[in-house]
Amino acid sequence: MSVPLKVYKRIGDLRNLSKKDFTATVLIYTDGFIQDTVTCINAIKANVGEDIAIYLLISGSPDMVGLESIQDERTYVVQITEGVGWGEGINALIKLANSKDVIIMDPSTNLTGDAISPVLAKLNEGAFCAVGWKGGLINIADEWRSVDDKGPGEVDVLFSYFFAVNKDAALSVNLFNIRAVYYRNADIEFSLRLRQGQGRLWQMELPLKQERHHGYYDTDEAFRDEQSKKNYDRILDRFRGKTEILIERR
Repeated sequence: MSVPLKVYKRIGDLRNLSKKDFTATVLIYTDGFIQDTVTCINAIKANVGEDIAIYLLISGSPDMVGLESIQDERTYVVQITEGVGWGEGINALIKLANSKDVIIMDPSTNLTGDAISPVLAKLNEGAFCAVGWKGGLINIADEWRSVDDKGPGEVDVLFSYFFAVNKDAALSVNLFNIRAVYYRNADIEFSLRLRQGQGRLWQMELPLKQERHHGYYDTDEAFRDEQSKKNYDRILDRFRGKTEILIERR
């Protein structure tokens, strides 16, 4: 059975995925392990209403077996056959989302309950532009090279395991860095862009669990380490020492 998805060679060819408006849009990027992505999407559908859209971007040409089961009126799948970096791919999905808020989600993260309504309610209060599941405070004593998880509350950074953000706020800071071809640390850089733009971030407990993180554990180690370092070096070059953009330590 053929998968009814939109296929393009390059990300620049991508056009609108949906004409419908939604309350929020979940954005997922994958370059393999499609069955885990299907499991993630099915868990979303089992726990939230049909007013939540799902945009899936597939980079490259992995095995597509299993995708047939997820196609419906709120689930949109696009494949970029020549591949696209994580930052540029997520940015494209953010721009195309027909909703006020978007949720960037790693396919290793699964809902065990309604994790979306609480983050949207927090965003709608207006005090915070981003709400997520995991994050923390930049460790100043460690020369900004690590993040300390302080639990629920206001934070400097959020991680892209599950990261809800107001679309206008994301656009106002020029989204993720397109030089982030790999996901790791791109979320820290984006968080600090939001903080520099006077945005506030909130971490909260949510009904989520993480399965094997293929994007980390099953990625070529040399590529993973090189790209992670490149992403973090940009953070250090641009933000280290600018303590005024950080929240009060807790």
